[in-house]
Amino acid sequence: MVNMTLSIPEQLHKEMMFHSELKWSDVARQAFEKKIKELHWMNKVLEKSKLTEEDAERIGHKIKKEIAKRFA
Repeated sequence: MVNMTLSIPEQLHKEMMFHSELKWSDVARQAFEKKIKELHWMNKVLEKSKLTEEDAERIGHKIKKEIAKRFA
């Protein structure tokens, strides 16, 4: 197994130490595994997509614009 060093904010570290019963390395490993699974799924979906990067940008801008309207 490979070791990894992470930097976290001091306040987060204090909170983590309050819950020292948890194995934080396991929590981090599980989060990494979950993210990798999500990325694999996303890559699989994108393989079949006919959208161009330009299409995705245009759609993203429209979505952001509509969300901004709701919160204005």
